[in-house]
Amino acid sequence: MPTTLNQTLLLAIPLAPLAGSLIAGLFGNAIGRVGAHRVTILSVAISFVLSMMVLFDVLGGASFNATIYEWMQVPYGAGSLKFEVGFLVDSLTAMMMCVVTFVSLMVHIYTIGYMADEETGYQRFFSYISLFTFSMLMLVMSNNFVQLFFGWEAVGLVSYLLIGFYYTRQSAVYANLKAFLVNRIGDFGFLLGIGLLLGYAGSLNYGDVFAHRTELAAMVFPGTHWGLLTVACICLFIGAMGKSAQFPLHVWLPDSMEGPTPISALIHAATMVTAGIFMVTRMSPLFELSDSALSFVMVIGAITALFMGFLGVVQNDIKRVVAYSTLSQLGYMTVALGASVYPVAVFHLMTHAFFKALLFLAAGSVIVGLHHDQDMRNMGGLRKYMPITWITMLLGNLALIGTPFFSGFYSKDSIIDAVKLSHLPGSGFAYFAVVASVFITALYSFRMYFMVFHGEERFRNVKHSAADAHAGADAHAPAHAAHGHGHAVEPHESPWVIWLPLVLLAIPSVIIGAWTIGPVLFGDFFAHGVVFDKVIEIGANHPALAEMGEEFHGWFAMGMHSISSLPLYLAAAGVIVAWYCYMKRPELPAKIAARFPFIYRLLDNKYYLDKFNEAVFARGAVAIGTGLWKEGDQVVIDGIVNGSARAVAWFAGVLRFLQSGYIYHYAFAMIIGMLALLTLFVTIGGK
Repeated sequence: MPTTLNQTLLLAIPLAPLAGSLIAGLFGNAIGRVGAHRVTILSVAISFVLSMMVLFDVLGGASFNATIYEWMQVPYGAGSLKFEVGFLVDSLTAMMMCVVTFVSLMVHIYTIGYMADEETGYQRFFSYISLFTFSMLMLVMSNNFVQLFFGWEAVGLVSYLLIGFYYTRQSAVYANLKAFLVNRIGDFGFLLGIGLLLGYAGSLNYGDVFAHRTELAAMVFPGTHWGLLTVACICLFIGAMGKSAQFPLHVWLPDSMEGPTPISALIHAATMVTAGIFMVTRMSPLFELSDSALSFVMVIGAITALFMGFLGVVQNDIKRVVAYSTLSQLGYMTVALGASVYPVAVFHLMTHAFFKALLFLAAGSVIVGLHHDQDMRNMGGLRKYMPITWITMLLGNLALIGTPFFSGFYSKDSIIDAVKLSHLPGSGFAYFAVVASVFITALYSFRMYFMVFHGEERFRNVKHSAADAHAGADAHAPAHAAHGHGHAVEPHESPWVIWLPLVLLAIPSVIIGAWTIGPVLFGDFFAHGVVFDKVIEIGANHPALAEMGEEFHGWFAMGMHSISSLPLYLAAAGVIVAWYCYMKRPELPAKIAARFPFIYRLLDNKYYLDKFNEAVFARGAVAIGTGLWKEGDQVVIDGIVNGSARAVAWFAGVLRFLQSGYIYHYAFAMIIGMLALLTLFVTIGGK
């Protein structure tokens, strides 16, 4: 088994999707729709196969950490600062590469059926999703902050293009602009964190920065009593808050459902939103040395996990229910990062990628089967019409709520156990939040399941329009017309190109957790590091994972032990409440909403955060911009420019009187000038 990975093979992994994207984008009209999806699917399939080969080599002890291409070198301090393309491939990277390429491949295949009726933009869509795959691979494979930031911004840019794919719709344009601006806020903090590390470590390479982490931990941020590393880590995490949609920078993700459903699965369930989780995990040697930063991460994750789950309970758009589920699960991963159990966070990232992509694609299958109606109140009784979609969505929901022996159970319960063992400030609130979220998750997940697949066949008598499904949405983001037709439809199972990815995603959604929990959490999976002894460094002050390992006796024993655990009872209670409220007493939710109107309005308006942002930040930005324009541009800049112009005009006017055109005037001026010079010379000579 080789100890160093082949550089050419590693280059082929990100470049294959890039080549497919360029061919589909530049030559889409020439190769046609079939040619576009074939070349992009082939390129991503190549990338996936090569990623699996890399994973097997890494598990055998191989690794890679080297510069591929140095594109600039500038003097910096006593030495020089290098800007380069470089790869760091270890077990963490290899796992992310496989997850990204596999989910992307399933989405590419699924898109053939989902976008079949699109008259325009078919080739452009395939070009975008392949370009996104390339960007995400460059992010996870990077060994330096410059390349990390390139991939970070590239996935944000492609996400902007994909969310606004239907660019003729006002709601899509509003949603992609909102995502772009909110992510810029997080990216500003991310840049500050990178700048601090560069300024005090003197390098942009991960290995060099990690080598100075002890020195950085001993430094104080200038002018304060704060630790320099704490400030840098919090700034880096602010970037993760934007990309991974953590409170309060989460507001862009639900509106991003305006993009086609395949994008919801690719970007906002499995890959882009997990970029922040991956980044914090990669920076674990730095975060490990700052308990304050870890506590901050944990509390933000706990708030997101609990309060975003509440919002999923009142949503009527099927995609938005799954979107708020994504927010809540990202909160779980963030809590695990804050509890210093990075392997558990990455483990949940992996399991979540499969079952959440499955849920989004299954939701898209329902939408296709109902001729693009997304309002769950217009559904019901679809089980017998869409059997494959039904069973795969049921499996996805069972994994999501943490049903024993399903993949989500192993990762979710591990997070709960880790937080319970944590002694960091904020761990008490975090434990309450993640435990309470178990009930909330089961409630909104099976509310969706029962409303869609069981009960009355409401699609035969449609009562709700697209606008009704988004009654609580921002006024600037009205639902587009395709969200509901307002007339009866006959549902049907989706074509094989749609249901096949559902089946392939359902398999890991069931078995991947039990299969991998041993080596990933308690084995040597993360022992194949490059820069330091372990990819995930666990300090003596954060022994939660070690304590969990002492109690772990295998995947089967863990599943059996959960039968008497609190999370299982809470999940079962959530399912029962959902069944009672939406199957047995379907009139009850409306009565509860009428009984507690303030709480319902609060949830329906998403805690009024959008209105707050619009009133405070958006209007504040407009006010600042207007002030800068009036005072800065008109008064200062225009004043300087216009003042200098007036001064030149005045001086020119004075000179104009001296330019009479008469020779004797010029001769007289010459004589006066000569006399002045002689007088000056005589005066100087006399001294």
